[in-house]
Amino acid sequence: MDTRAKREAAVEDLRGFDGVLVAFSGGVDSAVVAALAEDALGEDAVACTAKSETLPDAELDDATRVAEEIGVRHEVVSFSELDSEAFVENDGDRCYHCRSMRLGKMFDTARELGIDVVCDGTNASDPGEGHRPGLRAVEELDAYSPLLEHGITKEEVRDIAREYDLSVADKPSMACLSSRIPTGLEVTEERLGRVEKAETLLRTWGFEQFRVRDHDGLARIEVGADELEAALDSDFAAAAREHLTDAGFDHVTLDLAGYETGSVSPESEATTPEESDVFDAEYPT
Repeated sequence: MDTRAKREAAVEDLRGFDGVLVAFSGGVDSAVVAALAEDALGEDAVACTAKSETLPDAELDDATRVAEEIGVRHEVVSFSELDSEAFVENDGDRCYHCRSMRLGKMFDTARELGIDVVCDGTNASDPGEGHRPGLRAVEELDAYSPLLEHGITKEEVRDIAREYDLSVADKPSMACLSSRIPTGLEVTEERLGRVEKAETLLRTWGFEQFRVRDHDGLARIEVGADELEAALDSDFAAAAREHLTDAGFDHVTLDLAGYETGSVSPESEATTPEESDVFDAEYPT
């Protein structure tokens, strides 16, 4: 079945529901699910973004903008992963605890709105990509994943996004800020805050694919291979040291290996839900 046929089948499937709430980060996966749902159900489709300390403000702004592009009703709800000791501990199942809480908030909101079905952005490429504890939460809570259900792969998701003329069609995958903190090091509001400030600066300076990893006060900057030359510039190095120190880091380094997904997690967890935009499945490193 080609991509267009899969899209049409997903839309037809969604028409069978009275209404759906889409766990919506504004990344490409959840944006495509929201577009499919709006296509199928119109005003009976709701995109819902869960705001917390791990969601960068810029991503919330993007989610609002993309929802407007799609024309779907957009709700924003709040919760805190930091209320969970299991999440804060940051062991190998951090993503499972995060997804359980985040999707749980989606189901609570859906019930308040009289909606029975919660959709997420898990696509057909996700289950085969290594250790994915967040997917266990999707299964346990029985969220509906139309992209997975209809065999829509990561590449096909972007093709469909282009067909819908979505601005996020080529957006790099995004992840919750906790993915910047090495496994075993507690997730705290202080660490999340300085990572967000640092990454906001890199975005302002024009970098597109990057992460700032927080090694207990040491900032390790990763940038994409095609941006590494710019990061090696002496002026950038001086500015990064000055501004990231101001943001709360004690030391600032540049990783010469460049950007790598899951680089602060154990090898068995090198690909996590956040790293592939299942943050997007409610939210993607």
